[in-house]
Amino acid sequence: MPAVNRDLTTGPIGATLVAFALPTLGSNILQSLNGSINAIWVGRFLGEDALAATSNANIIMFLMFGAVFGFGMAATIIVGQRWGAHDVDGARRAFGSAIGLVLAAAVVVAVAGVVFTPAILTALATPPGAFAAAEAYLSIIFVGLPASMVLVLMFMGLRGTGDSLTPLWFMVLSVLLDAGLNPLLIAGTGPFPRLGIAGSATATLAANVVTVTAMAFYIDRRGLPLRLHGAERRYVLPEPVLARTIIAKGLPIGAQMLVISGGGLAMVGLVNRQGLDTVAGYGVVQQVWTYVQMPAMAIGAAVSAMAAQNIGAGRWDRVARITGAGLAINFVLTSSVVAVALVFDHAVLGLFLPAGSPALPIAEHVSRIATWSFVLFGATMVLFGVVRANGAVWGPLAILFVAMFPVRLGLALALRPVLGADALWWSFPAGSAATVALAALYHAYGPWRQGALLAPEESETRSHADPEPAGSLKPAG
Repeated sequence: MPAVNRDLTTGPIGATLVAFALPTLGSNILQSLNGSINAIWVGRFLGEDALAATSNANIIMFLMFGAVFGFGMAATIIVGQRWGAHDVDGARRAFGSAIGLVLAAAVVVAVAGVVFTPAILTALATPPGAFAAAEAYLSIIFVGLPASMVLVLMFMGLRGTGDSLTPLWFMVLSVLLDAGLNPLLIAGTGPFPRLGIAGSATATLAANVVTVTAMAFYIDRRGLPLRLHGAERRYVLPEPVLARTIIAKGLPIGAQMLVISGGGLAMVGLVNRQGLDTVAGYGVVQQVWTYVQMPAMAIGAAVSAMAAQNIGAGRWDRVARITGAGLAINFVLTSSVVAVALVFDHAVLGLFLPAGSPALPIAEHVSRIATWSFVLFGATMVLFGVVRANGAVWGPLAILFVAMFPVRLGLALALRPVLGADALWWSFPAGSAATVALAALYHAYGPWRQGALLAPEESETRSHADPEPAGSLKPAG
């Protein structure tokens, strides 16, 4: 299994960015396909109540992963900056502190989650017919939470060193195990016990435990940059400075996930008022949007890792070029995916709905109004990725809040008496336009260049060729 630890501070920017982003894109696609396949197994074997139970549980897990995403992104930025500064030990210390923090938090959350699962499901107003199944499913998912969170963190940490291939290969392993074990443990095939919906959760737990163990062994045996040998294992005891930085930066990033999910839930509430066919059509479009946004997400992650390494190396001249290349690549890739989704919208959306469904023309109408806005979304991901690479997290959080609530939801409510349901669909491009405009202004004029992610004594000396990055870096485009 080849591993590529890229020095992202040298060489051609565009080609390197694409080569780094493609494996990340592959991992994202596999993760989404895994969720879809597992939903198919649960639906086919156990029916609609079980499927509703997993949906309720997944809402909770999304919130849990929002937290680890924040801490993981903060750690990835530090790892990237250390790696760019050729401070391998510093990268390992940052990674170890992140592992210790996330593992401790995950164990606490897992124990509390198992104890309070019934109360959580009651608070979510889980339908009575799905309650028992949801309780069985969610309890096991909570047990597996530490392994799944550490696995995500390991993926993100490796990408911080420029290695996006190793996470892809281990994502393949995880998906094969999870998707393969699901039907065996649900139905009790061969020597496997018949566990019903608990079997689906057990399959996910087993896949994550096996994958994280195999990945740790692989990192150690191959001597990858983040391996912790001997005395280095004490790095998992979080260092105060690193722990404060990871928490201070990770919490706002995690809060961004909450803002996005909160805005999404509010939009669902508005859509629910439009009738069952509109709800079904909107739900189908969201399935397509999951895949449409993937190139932008992968490019944003690649830009962030690349910018972090170059900031750590003091190569601020390359940071400006990374921004420009990221914007251009996003435009080409995301525009292409959007074009395919719009040209073949009837066939693509028809995969999810029966022929002649009244929800299909509604889904096509929604898609034609709003899908193109993912090009703007991709540009925002690039700009946010760059500013986050130097530890700027409050600006993106404020921008997302303004664009999601006063702009998107405000317009949807204000224009609904005039445009009806179309006000909801037009609020998506309006919100995306507001987000990218504010992100561009923040990138051009915000203070994100001046702030150091870590205290000066914790950082490597900047390159002599560029002692004043704030004066040399200009906004891309």
